[in-house]
Formats: sequence, structure tokens, C-alpha cells
Amino acid sequence: MTHRLAQGDLANELVAFTTTKEDGSRLTVEILNVFEHEVRMMFTKQLIEGWEEGSQKRNITTPENPRSKRTLSTRSPHLVFSPNSFSPSATPSQKYGSRSNRGEVVTSFGSVQDTSWSGKGGHGSSVKLFGPPERLLTKSYKFMFQKLHDIREGTLHFFYEFVLNGKLNGKSVILEGDREHSSGGQVPVDLSELKEYSLFPGQVRCWLGHIAGGRGVPLPFYQSTKQVDDLELQIVLVACGPYTTSDSITYDPMLDLIDIINKDKPDVCILNGQLIGSFEDIFKHCLKMIIEGTRSAGSQLVFVPSLRDVHHDFIYPQPPFSYELSKDDKQRVHFVSDPCTLAINGVIFGLTSTDLLFHMGTEEISSSSGVSDRFTRILNHVLTQRSYYPLYPPSEEMNVDYENFYNYIPLPVTPDVLIVPSELRYFVKDVLGCVCVNPGRLTKGQVGGTYSRLYIQKQDTEEERKSPCIAAQVVKI
Repeated sequence: MTHRLAQGDLANELVAFTTTKEDGSRLTVEILNVFEHEVRMMFTKQLIEGWEEGSQKRNITTPENPRSKRTLSTRSPHLVFSPNSFSPSATPSQKYGSRSNRGEVVTSFGSVQDTSWSGKGGHGSSVKLFGPPERLLTKSYKFMFQKLHDIREGTLHFFYEFVLNGKLNGKSVILEGDREHSSGGQVPVDLSELKEYSLFPGQVRCWLGHIAGGRGVPLPFYQSTKQVDDLELQIVLVACGPYTTSDSITYDPMLDLIDIINKDKPDVCILNGQLIGSFEDIFKHCLKMIIEGTRSAGSQLVFVPSLRDVHHDFIYPQPPFSYELSKDDKQRVHFVSDPCTLAINGVIFGLTSTDLLFHMGTEEISSSSGVSDRFTRILNHVLTQRSYYPLYPPSEEMNVDYENFYNYIPLPVTPDVLIVPSELRYFVKDVLGCVCVNPGRLTKGQVGGTYSRLYIQKQDTEEERKSPCIAAQVVKI
């Protein structure tokens, strides 16, 4: 019953499967694991085909009971959707399908020995937006109506001269004061005597007398005033698109991710955007594929948009997706903005889809006498500048609305966990007490990528603060 197959049918499928292997005479645990994965994939694809046939109001044989028939219907006609219907010549990616490293843990954080990565499927989990109501981006807004005067007033503390200085270097740094206290006066900064420094365009620094490092101060962590009664462990899964390979549009990686969610039943799944498609209807089908495909697992789903989503508003800060949910799904599916701050069972998560690591890494200049971890240095900037995107001017691929930028971009507190997806190498790092995670991309070109999973436990408010992220891993899809 687990795989919706009768005993005889399951045995026949296993015999047929093993005969395709080089050594079909031996039944190993590895072969059984691969076989179970293939059966789960087959069942998920049957579900998808069932949804589509139902949309055309045809009778179908349901996967739960092959002999029973029922009619599914939707409120309005929509595009045909199945794993092979996105393109007339869509075929699965051979490189992705032939990968041998699925499930491999590529990096770990914290105490992961003897850790069980199975959750309770969202039972008892609470996911809420965090911050003052006026700082929560919950719906679309009108953009491209900015006036130059409004932009200027909103960016007084940034250094306009950087726009004219070209790329920042060790001899082009200028300290510019504000108009109120120093009439915008400029002072060249001599960095030649500094043993180490790290600067980027738009950075806010406070220097007194002479330059002595100018280190910023992060915001405090959130401290709940409520007594913590339930200290249960929670599993949080994080994945970032694209959800299909560059040489195929069959969305097999997404099906694999759904399979993992159904198997491990994480309490919360954070899914960053890049569900790329040509039409909004295709995008909605991808959402339906994830939402309905994980309904039995019960996991809380959090969807974060991306500027690479071709159907969505190409503006930063980016409003959440608009999607009509069923009554049952409204309790477990959450559409949030980019960036966004969430409280997951009292643990504060900072979320973004923007590749700020890459953007800041291309603009930052630094000098250090010792070994310097670039990722840690950039993340330190993000936390001490108290902003999800402290770089100014922004990357050329960004389309920023400055009337809303300063409402929704500042960090309300230092998050316990900061999710920063990037094209750069995956990692999990503790930076100033905040666990920062780059889960990597679910696909990298024609091959499979990575996702991450975190072990979270609320802490007793009476004890000295400890990171609620006890352990984390980045895993090959």
C-alpha cells in the first residue's frame, strides 16, 4: 500500500527493474533504494497526469485505487500539464538521470552525528511574518513612478560620488557627510597605513578622529517574552531553483524534491523562486505540483519569489506570489516577499532570493594580513549594516524601487538563521551568532545541485542565548 501497488505488481516491477542492471542476479540494498526511488517517481507522475486529466473533466483511474474511478474538475480550463508537456520535444536530462551522488552530504554544521533528519510533517509548526506591520510587504504595489527628488531624499546617506568614480579601489575611497551636519562635504580616505580593511560602495561607517577599522555593530537578536514550554526539535528544508535542468523542461529535479519531502516529512520547507516558465499558467501548475504533491506529508511550505521568475513583478523589494489556495492549504502554504523575515516557532529566519553574495563580492575591496574568509566577511557586512541589501549602487541586474526600499529592506533584528542562496559555492557558517546558509541551486546547468536541511530547537528564554540551529547539512539532490 505504501507504493499504491499490489504485492504481485510490485514483485513484477522489481524483477523487471533488476534485469536492467549489470548484475541482476544479486539483490542489494543499493538496488532496492534506487528501485524505491523510481517507484515513488512513477507514482508522483501518475498524480500529475491525474490532475491534468481531471482538468479536462475526464474519468481517470486514481493511483490510490486502480479499480475505482472518479471525476476531477477545476474551475476553469488551463494549459495541458504533465512532465512531458512543456515542449513538443521535452525529454528527461540524461546527465541528471545518470548521476550517482544523490543524497551525498557535501558539507555539515554543528552536531550531526546520529541525527535523524525526519520531521513530523509540520505538526505543531507555526510560521508567521516577523516585524512591524508597516514593514511587511504582503501585496503588490505600483512601481516605476519614482521621482528623482524622492530617490535623492531616500538615499542621502549613500555616497553619490561612487557612481562617477568607476570601480572602487584603494585610492578612490571618499568619506561624504550628510547635508544637515556637513553640507555634503567630502574627505579623501587614505588606506595605505591600514593593515586590513573591507569596503564596498554604499557602506555606512562611523569613524572618529582617525580611521581605526570602523567596525559596524549588528542588531540584537530577538528575545521572546513568552515562556518556552515546548522545546521539540524541528526539521527545516531549504531549496532554491531552478527546479529543472538547462537541457530539459521535464522538472524531474522538482519531482525528486517532492519525493524527498514526502519521505522525510520536514516540518517546514522554504522554497526560493526561479520556477521558470513562459506563461503564468505553467508557473501555477508548478506550484500546484508542489502543493498537492506534498499534501500527504503535511509540511509547512514557504514560497519566496525571485527576480528570475519570468512571470512575476521584476522589482526589488519583490512582492509575494499571487495564487488562490484551497481552504485546507491556506493553513500550511505561505507566500512571502523578497526579502522577508519569518518567525518559525519563535526562531527568526531571514530570507532572500537575491544573490547578494555575488553582487557584493564583485564590488568589495579588502586587505587582510591573515587568512580571510570572503563569505564570512560579506555576511558580516550584511549583519552590521543591518540590511538585506546594503550595496549601493545596486547590481545592474537589480531593478530597485527606492520609495519602498527603505521600508522593507532593513533587518528588524539579527536573524537566528539567514538564508542567502547564491551561484557561489554552498556553505553553512556561524557569523556573529547567526547561522548563514547558502543551500546552492537545486540544479546546476545540466546536472543536479544541492538543497539544505536544518535541525532547529527553540531555547529557554531564561538561559544564555545559544543558536537554535543545532545542526545543518547541504545535500546533493
